[in-house]
Amino acid sequence: MVEKSTMDMSIRVEHKESSTEARALASLKAEAKALDFWYGENQALKSINMRIDEFRVTALIGPSGCGKSTYLRCFNRMHDLQDNTRYGGAILFQPDGVNILDRSVDPIEVRMRIGMVFQKPNPFPKSIFENVAYGLRVRGQNNRTEIADRVEQALREASIWDEVRERLDDMAFNLSGGQQQRLCIARALATEPELLLFDEPTSALDPNATANIEDLIHRLKEKVTILIVTHNMQQAARVSDYTAFMYLGELVEFGATRGVFTNPAKKQTEDYITGRYG
Repeated sequence: MVEKSTMDMSIRVEHKESSTEARALASLKAEAKALDFWYGENQALKSINMRIDEFRVTALIGPSGCGKSTYLRCFNRMHDLQDNTRYGGAILFQPDGVNILDRSVDPIEVRMRIGMVFQKPNPFPKSIFENVAYGLRVRGQNNRTEIADRVEQALREASIWDEVRERLDDMAFNLSGGQQQRLCIARALATEPELLLFDEPTSALDPNATANIEDLIHRLKEKVTILIVTHNMQQAARVSDYTAFMYLGELVEFGATRGVFTNPAKKQTEDYITGRYG
């Protein structure tokens, strides 16, 4: 546990490996190359170059409107659902090296490989079981036993199985907010994604539910790569291995979380982390 002493801040950073050791052990999962994005004539992302390491948690921080969520949603082609948007550059996804932004790539397949959990829990108006089974059915799975096994596995992975095992036929809306968010995580995990996107997943939750989600993220990174947007500096320090600071659509700084929080290379990063702006 390392506490920052050179800045006026109380953020603690847990880091079990040096940045060199961590990078040596990690393999590349995805990489943005000169990534641009426009909403109409407004350029929201400007030549982003950034790698995402496999089985690591990468946090995106920065003030509101800096492009964090826009960047996150490029990875599963969510912007395709909006009119008058366009990409530039590429996001290369491993192990095949395909540019997932290429129009020849089916966005539905991209979303099967890259799951997403949103800011507010968004369970479907279905039972707990059918929420988790939804993606499997979309994929054409129709074997009841296999679906049931996968639903149970996903609920276990999301640390909610013991709470819902006797009520799988209940409507998902009957769960608490924290339970609904873990259900949404289970739904995303059911299709066995390679990358999991979290867009401020605890901003609508109480402290106890937030702690449960953060503990879950620590466990999940053993099985899936995670990219998370958060406005909470303490949360970024607690859960992530790497941190990217964005400002006005640009990537200002990227590196091991320990270094970004305790010895930032850019003054803009230091000013944001210490609360001087943002």
